[in-house]
Amino acid sequence: MTIACIEMLSFGLAHLARAAHSCSERLALLTGVEPLYLHELATLPPGTIDVIPVDTHDRQAVGKALRAIGDLRGLISSTDTWGVTGAELAAELGLPGIDPATIRLVRDKARVRDLLHRRNLSRVVPFPVDDAATVSLDRLASAVGLPAVVKDTAGTSSANVWLVRDADDLARLRREATDAALFGSLFAEPFLPGPVYSAETVTWAGQTRLLGLSSRLMSAQPWFREDVTAFPVALPPDELREIEAWAGAVLAALGYTDRFAHIEIAMTTDGPQLIEVNPRIGGALVGEAMCRALGVNVYAGLVDLALGRRPRLLDAALPGGPAVAFVLAYPQRAGELVAVQGIDDLHRYPGRPRWYPTKAIGTRIAHVADGRGYAGIVLAEGPTAEIATHRAVAAAGAVHVRTRQSC
Repeated sequence: MTIACIEMLSFGLAHLARAAHSCSERLALLTGVEPLYLHELATLPPGTIDVIPVDTHDRQAVGKALRAIGDLRGLISSTDTWGVTGAELAAELGLPGIDPATIRLVRDKARVRDLLHRRNLSRVVPFPVDDAATVSLDRLASAVGLPAVVKDTAGTSSANVWLVRDADDLARLRREATDAALFGSLFAEPFLPGPVYSAETVTWAGQTRLLGLSSRLMSAQPWFREDVTAFPVALPPDELREIEAWAGAVLAALGYTDRFAHIEIAMTTDGPQLIEVNPRIGGALVGEAMCRALGVNVYAGLVDLALGRRPRLLDAALPGGPAVAFVLAYPQRAGELVAVQGIDDLHRYPGRPRWYPTKAIGTRIAHVADGRGYAGIVLAEGPTAEIATHRAVAAAGAVHVRTRQSC
């Protein structure tokens, strides 16, 4: 029998294939960007995954490819871009899955803000920005206060997010938003000052388990580029229990029943405040970090959910393992990727650092201020997330991503 997957995050495919195999299921990957997965596919024996080339932006073509799989038992769509498509096709094919309306809701950050505010689960009220070219500083200040954050209702990878503090920031917003390729529309909300964490959760039939918190070290303002992540964050047990209960209430309010979630939180002076809910396992190497630090293959939960059964991860004892941190390696400037130097020196650093490439030499990198721009990731382990972070940052200092600007 077969479980199909419509694209994937950059990493996690190998773990997912092993989880499917352990349940005597084959895994089929529907993809229009097979080179994205070459690093992970190379770690698996040939034939472990059935790769089905298809334009995954063509919904009709994806549906046709799925119907051609005679023994299809489940469908996984764990990315932002294909989340709604996957939920809709699962429903059409009679496969287990979450209500597509719920994924449509969660993918609309402004609607989530509005609903959670009405349920007293968020203090933030969204303000629609119908025209970035004409919105004024006074209007933003009166609607949400300054600094304000203006972002895409369906954005991902920290792309199309603008911090507006003053007239210069407003001018940048007007200039850049005019040509931005948006997935939704723009809205504004207050900037939430404080360190950023993500609650990594799994939910079944309304019961939510907090698997741990991942930290996030961000670039300097006004950018929202994610640079360093570590897992698991060692908060006091009482605080973790409070966050678990709060996350469960947030997901229940959204009608979010059977799924992983990656819930971003700002720890402000007024306590934790919601940034956004992502209907998936965390991106980059969050899934890898969870597998190592928890001592289990968390992707087995994706297989269970695809088959319509209670994920064993919800009740399992977690044996634990090393804490993990990783650093996203960006070039200093946009251009053609010509080299990544220093990888051969990583073995000299503590924490068993490893390089995970995300872009091939020759790739054009157009953006370096958000998650679209990193060329790879340096991951390291440690006895605590803090020590793992120190080790990953030290090792990443040896890696230099070089680009060449086009003439």
